[in-house]
Amino acid sequence: MLRSIRLTALLGGLILSASASAQDIDAASYGYPLTNPFEATIATTPPDLRPELPSDDDITQSDYSLNMRPERAFTLPDNFWAVKQLKYRIARQDHPAPLIFLIAGTGAPYSSSINEYLKKLFYKAGYHVVQLSSPTSFDFITSASRFATPGVTSDDAEDLYRVMQGVRAQHPRLPVTEYYLSGYSLGALDAAFVSHLDETRRSFNFKRVLLLNPPVNLYTSITNLDKLVQTEVKGVNSSTTFYELVLNKLTRYFQQKGYIDLNDALLYDFQQSRQHLTNEQMAMVIGTSFRFSAADIAFTSDLVNRRGLITPPKYPITESSSLTPFFKRALQCDFDCYITEQVIPMWRARTDGGSLLQLVDQVSLYALKDYLQQSPKVAVMHNADDVILGPGDIGFLRKTFGERLTLYPHGGHCGNLNYRVNSDAMLEFFRG
Repeated sequence: MLRSIRLTALLGGLILSASASAQDIDAASYGYPLTNPFEATIATTPPDLRPELPSDDDITQSDYSLNMRPERAFTLPDNFWAVKQLKYRIARQDHPAPLIFLIAGTGAPYSSSINEYLKKLFYKAGYHVVQLSSPTSFDFITSASRFATPGVTSDDAEDLYRVMQGVRAQHPRLPVTEYYLSGYSLGALDAAFVSHLDETRRSFNFKRVLLLNPPVNLYTSITNLDKLVQTEVKGVNSSTTFYELVLNKLTRYFQQKGYIDLNDALLYDFQQSRQHLTNEQMAMVIGTSFRFSAADIAFTSDLVNRRGLITPPKYPITESSSLTPFFKRALQCDFDCYITEQVIPMWRARTDGGSLLQLVDQVSLYALKDYLQQSPKVAVMHNADDVILGPGDIGFLRKTFGERLTLYPHGGHCGNLNYRVNSDAMLEFFRG
């Protein structure tokens, strides 16, 4: 990353960044009600401020499978039968229309809640929509990843690109007028690398690419999220676990309401109650979710590659085998551990790579700075209070994207994606 470039290109980039400033959205006019980034990340948008979207019954959609790594059918344990082929979802219009690929975030499957929301948003606007799992999801690792060690973004983008080509080949009669691309969180970083790859492969010639809350420095984002699980939480001690603390709060919340109502408004309503989580508790919820994703990645990568770090290589695993002991061991390995023990050794063996800092540069947006600065079709929507951003990240986005960066004052990490203002801006960007 940060490769040397010709003086003319550098000067052109400086002129561009000086003349085109980011679109900073004013907090007063924005109207998003959650100013706490942890709360926004967890509770997202109040239901009455979300766009009206079609129900699943109103969408013509189906799930399909791709056999991307047929050799894995013979090497994976029997209890991995459900993920030996890669599943994806496609929602189709009954007329010629543009198609948009959606890439899920860290550890998320194609059917993640944000992907589902974005599918409904773009389907209602008249697009064919293809939902793809993150390269870090266990199903993608087992069934589509060549090295089964996600984290080297260029490799992950190659795998995604092959999947996209497979999707198109599987639906030759789908009337597509043009192609678009988007992703959220880690999926946004992947989308940037896929777009760059397509500039030379030219399979799709994406007309527009939208990055939603991408990590700028991947290692910074990972470190930020890993730190959250180390938060000291009042009330958690040797006799009361964090999970018991949260469960007790939820129990009291439902007792006070008089009934149990499990819907998408639950977390927002819960945070308005007397039982609401504190900042420390919300940080722990976010960090714990991320730790589970890291454990899933570490466990799956180790098992597929027979590295023996978590699961003994010759340990007999059948459909009746309990994987709980191995997953507990994986939970002791955070993302930094996964990168150190699995990603870096694989990367060095394949590329004669060097230090961690060199890897960090190669897997972050820094690697694509020249391309992103000069490509008018790629835009970013981000939040100034996003918990995955570190010092200098917003400055990088400003200099690189200029007026193609929309910076919202609040929303945490992806918490405002389902806010009407944001959804309108997304649709406006793709309409051009």
